[in-house]
Amino acid sequence: MTILLSTLNARYAHASLGLRYLYANMGELQSQTHLQEFVIGAKTTDLLERLLAWQDPSEKLIIGFGVYIWNVEETTRLVALIKRVAPEITIVLGGPEVSYETQDQAIVALADYVITGWGDVTFPSLCQQILHGPKPLMKIHAGVQAKLDEIQLPYAYYTDKDIQTRTLYVEASRGCPFKCEFCLSALDKTAWPFDIDRFLNEMEKLHARGARLFKFVDRTFNLNIKTSLKIMQFFLDKLAAHPDDPVFAHFEVVPDHLPDALKAGIQQFPDGSLQFEIGIQSFNPEVQGRISRKQDNQKAAENIQWLCQHSKAHLHVDLIAGLPGESVESFAAGFNQLYALGPHEIQFGILKRLRGTPIIRHTEDFAMRFDPYPPYTILANKDVPFAQMQKLVRFARYWDLIANSGRFNHTLPVILGESAFDNFMALSDWIYAKTDATHKIALDRLAHLVTQWLCQERGMAQQAALTMIGKDYAGDAKHKQSPEVLGRASTVSAHSNLGIEHPKQGNSLTKRQSRHLQS
Repeated sequence: MTILLSTLNARYAHASLGLRYLYANMGELQSQTHLQEFVIGAKTTDLLERLLAWQDPSEKLIIGFGVYIWNVEETTRLVALIKRVAPEITIVLGGPEVSYETQDQAIVALADYVITGWGDVTFPSLCQQILHGPKPLMKIHAGVQAKLDEIQLPYAYYTDKDIQTRTLYVEASRGCPFKCEFCLSALDKTAWPFDIDRFLNEMEKLHARGARLFKFVDRTFNLNIKTSLKIMQFFLDKLAAHPDDPVFAHFEVVPDHLPDALKAGIQQFPDGSLQFEIGIQSFNPEVQGRISRKQDNQKAAENIQWLCQHSKAHLHVDLIAGLPGESVESFAAGFNQLYALGPHEIQFGILKRLRGTPIIRHTEDFAMRFDPYPPYTILANKDVPFAQMQKLVRFARYWDLIANSGRFNHTLPVILGESAFDNFMALSDWIYAKTDATHKIALDRLAHLVTQWLCQERGMAQQAALTMIGKDYAGDAKHKQSPEVLGRASTVSAHSNLGIEHPKQGNSLTKRQSRHLQS
């Protein structure tokens, strides 16, 4: 028999941690188990052909798919084709997208079995039953939450190619103690830590094999400061021992919990070695209370400002538009407050209704209307009508292209002036009116549009605008004297799109950081 563990990753650079956990815990079935990762956007029949190449007519074939919000539609089509061409193949589904509201999903109807929740020990057990009996009677199987010290760690199953070309996802803990209603982690009872020495021993092995880019998926890296310091010291030791071959670490941190001991450790990291993802989501206390988000806003703001001023960590801070009771004016005030604190990137997200999250309890009271198709983005609510929500969606896209890209460091403060949100919304509306597009805007064309807006809408002298844009281009010879910036037709292909990195560049995170440091 053969067992395939498969998923469609959002990008090539994303190596599936979940599949590797399953593989590590297959026990005696591991020798018959194989990983087969794909990337979304591929032709479904091509994926089908590659999967069927594993089939031996004389043996059983089980395919386990990891299903997520970004791949559920394409995975549904793939499973439908498998069942059309080779219905004898057994399909097992797992992952967050099929763990809740399971019975309503087309992909579940197509599959043979579904595991909800944790699959580390339940998937191997289910495979044993399928292969050797007794045949499982139920289609839906609730995943058993094993103790973490009983779970085999997956890091040895990152290949040398993974290490060379992809982001390595790691976790020192699972779960989250907070109850933010827009997040699936709200359903966790608490956070569970892996044994820290066991975990760091695995990180040591990865580093020895050449791994330098570590992205932690822990929801609350700084929840246990003693553990946080031990992990940070691991990376500091690597930086000290190998200054010419530095590591890069990405952590998600709670913004209002930054004691002095942690600050002292953070200050030791050099440029380009540390990134923090910080979830603010909203600065409106009423909205925070409504979605069960506990956060000391004053302390969070002070900590973000301290990190900007006293550390070299790269800060990626999140806000969410569309939360129940958050008007555009309220969101704008929070956006302006956050921008004033000086983070390198503001990730402007639009609320999504993830399956199983408690946010749905506000649906009727706040007239929340979500797209029924993935990624289930909010379309409108009582405070933000559809047309206004669409403007926010475009703002978020252009903000990523212009502000978060780090390619307009000199120009951005001039664009934003004294009213960051209103001025960028004006630019966003103007660009959309000119282009009717939010994607496939080449960098040269975008720079030309920004220059036009500064001259036509803000009254800036053309030469002053070109000089300022030129400073942002100075670090990129390819665009330094672009024909479009100088007012002529662009000859640059769409592959120069702003913010796009080659998928095989494993250090794309640090490359994006470096542009923020060139101002």
